[in-house]
Amino acid sequence: MAMEPLPKLSSLTVLLLSLIPLSSGAFAGGVRVELTHVHATAGDSEAKLIQRAIASSRHRLSTFVDRAPLHAGETEYIVDIAIGTPALAFSALVDTGSDLMWTQCKPCSNCYWQSSPVFDPSKSSTFGSIACNSTLCTALDQHSCNASCHYSYMYTDHSYTEGVLATETFTIGSTSVPSLAFGCGNSNNGVAFTQAAGFVGLGRGKLSLISQMGLTEFSYCLTPLGSRKKSSLLIGSLPNPNATAHPVMSTPIVRNKSWPSFYYITLNGITVGGTVVDIPSSTFAINRDGSGGMIIDSGTALTYLEYSAYDKVADAFMAQIKNMNTTDQSVFDLDLCYELPPKSTPDTLNLPKLIFHFQGADLELPPGNYFGVDSDTSSICLMMAESSGLSVFGNFMQQNMQVMYDLGNDVLSLYSAECG
Repeated sequence: MAMEPLPKLSSLTVLLLSLIPLSSGAFAGGVRVELTHVHATAGDSEAKLIQRAIASSRHRLSTFVDRAPLHAGETEYIVDIAIGTPALAFSALVDTGSDLMWTQCKPCSNCYWQSSPVFDPSKSSTFGSIACNSTLCTALDQHSCNASCHYSYMYTDHSYTEGVLATETFTIGSTSVPSLAFGCGNSNNGVAFTQAAGFVGLGRGKLSLISQMGLTEFSYCLTPLGSRKKSSLLIGSLPNPNATAHPVMSTPIVRNKSWPSFYYITLNGITVGGTVVDIPSSTFAINRDGSGGMIIDSGTALTYLEYSAYDKVADAFMAQIKNMNTTDQSVFDLDLCYELPPKSTPDTLNLPKLIFHFQGADLELPPGNYFGVDSDTSSICLMMAESSGLSVFGNFMQQNMQVMYDLGNDVLSLYSAECG
């Protein structure tokens, strides 16, 4: 079987508990969904949630920088949807950097345990096959044929899914969408899959839900890790930016032919405190071979900077934070951590400001969006790490922000919000 690059999966694993259709028709007016962190019901501390998110980020980044036909193997959101006629409900992991939708299917030669029944295509009146010469099959970078279109996805953590590319009716809330291409997985295995029975991709590739439905708008608003409030995802429309008193910042979404599924944005520079960090503008540029650049990623917790830029940013923080002691006791295993004074939070401390200078938008972040609290060791850590080539604007920095994707105009807009 062949392999096709499914670029990412994430680190804030969230459970889509309910789908609220805003109008009838195929997402006319948009569909809003509520999200809950997948580990929230386990009763873990905020520190434990962040620790898990960091570990997932590292797995995910290895896929990005290796540029191999492997996928990240972990993602952060779960949506409750249904497949087939009659409809069979199941939970699927959701990711803005993935394209292919897939679920476990009978006959199952090797499947992991799932809480819902495994989909049996022979019992659905709307299941259809996809020919090998169809544009949907050829949308896979590599595919194989044996009367129908076969797929195989391998992940960096040795997880995998293999099966037949087919079409089926999917139900989201009360809205049914016919003839969506999906992977009917007959052989699937991996620790990353255990929270759900498949995947739904919201990337820019031809096989994603967004692309297949011809949608050009979606947005999300993520609550902080450990919050009891639910995050939200709006598919098919955008919130009204005029309804907020906060400034709305917009920057172009850039296309990279080498990685068409990702949402690239242009980072021109970074300010720490009162210092514009000395970083050449070419540091975050997309190179001719498709490497480099910066993506915004809902599935990676940490923000990754190309190593030469990261070192300078970390040095700038160290030079300006003089009234706090560094520590290496944090379980986060990050480079720059400080002892947290009693009854303090990052937002109550006098920490240097952090501004990301995107093209057309200077985004100043609150300290709680770039310093994570390790309550187990009474420390705070800079939620950033170094990368080789590709930089990633992670979801920890996107907390309590409305993040809007206008794909018709290739514009990403952000503003501060009380999510949930």
